[in-house]
Amino acid sequence: MKNRLQPARAIRTTGTAFAAAAVVAVTVALSGCGGPAAAEKAAGEGRSEVKTVRYQGSPNTVALVEVAEDLGYLGDVKLEWVSNTTSGPQSIQSVATDQTDMGGAFTGAVIKLIEAGAPVKAVINYYGEDKETFTGYYVEEGSPIRTARDLIGKKIAVNTLGAHHEAVITTHLKNSGLTAEEIKQVQLVVVPPNETEVALRKKQVDVGTLGGVLQDRALAEGGLRALFTDVAVIGGPFDAGQYVLRNDFLARNPETSRTLVTGVAKAIEWQRSTPREQVIAKFEEIIAKRGRNESAEALKYWKSVGVASPGGRIQDTDFTRWADYLKSSGIISGDLDTSKLYTNEFNLLEAPVQAATPKG
Repeated sequence: MKNRLQPARAIRTTGTAFAAAAVVAVTVALSGCGGPAAAEKAAGEGRSEVKTVRYQGSPNTVALVEVAEDLGYLGDVKLEWVSNTTSGPQSIQSVATDQTDMGGAFTGAVIKLIEAGAPVKAVINYYGEDKETFTGYYVEEGSPIRTARDLIGKKIAVNTLGAHHEAVITTHLKNSGLTAEEIKQVQLVVVPPNETEVALRKKQVDVGTLGGVLQDRALAEGGLRALFTDVAVIGGPFDAGQYVLRNDFLARNPETSRTLVTGVAKAIEWQRSTPREQVIAKFEEIIAKRGRNESAEALKYWKSVGVASPGGRIQDTDFTRWADYLKSSGIISGDLDTSKLYTNEFNLLEAPVQAATPKG
């Protein structure tokens, strides 16, 4: 898989394809061939709530829900790791098709899936951008690319199509005065996040999308220059993605859902208020315990949780800020009905969690 690139695609070709994929996902989810959720429905009313929540992780990183479990915030609720994913849209489609119970993605991808009819709902913000944690779009130091217009005909590496990076790139190009036809000539190439830096330095792409610890590790090596950042384009800080649960899961497992969502909220505030060195040490501990043959080397570059809202609580603007992009991409045609997109009902965190007391 290393350095394998998918064929470049025009930036505007993804909306319909994603919506079609989402419809297929919904069809599978509603066909009655799902796993635990379908079995629970067949068992009838009165069945106890599930206490094992299936999820997907990401290699060499630690998810908020994993931090919540390790810190004991999930009580008797346990996590079951199913697989790793590098794609938010794939993660939430897995929830819609009952392959997992909890997944997370960029807000625009969440909107796309729900607008296509998927029976899921956003329950908490799980990632965002601030002055310390953001996504940058990088070129090599000596690259002639300086402006948005210089991107016409060039290749930009992104982790997936139809999600956060495409929305920011499209917004940046539009704000910079490029026409719709010119924007179509900017090519997005899917590259796994862990391979983006290599692809950029080997000139397989012209621009690399880097965020979090992968960004900081690449900058530490030198020779890269930020062309633009999502915080500068959108304005920050802002929340950019949500964890989702299936509607049937929420209905049948309200207490488990409250424990899960509130536990993540506590983990957000723990990361926000705990000294950086302790947070990194906790990440390293979690990666070591889960035994997935991963590297913890990049974790030393972690800076902040990134989530802008207290306890990850969702608000309308988390969704409406992407309305122009979604309309221009043909995902929505009118105003968003945010009431069907999210709920804070299961987030019971009222006061910030205090920083952990150092041991010893």
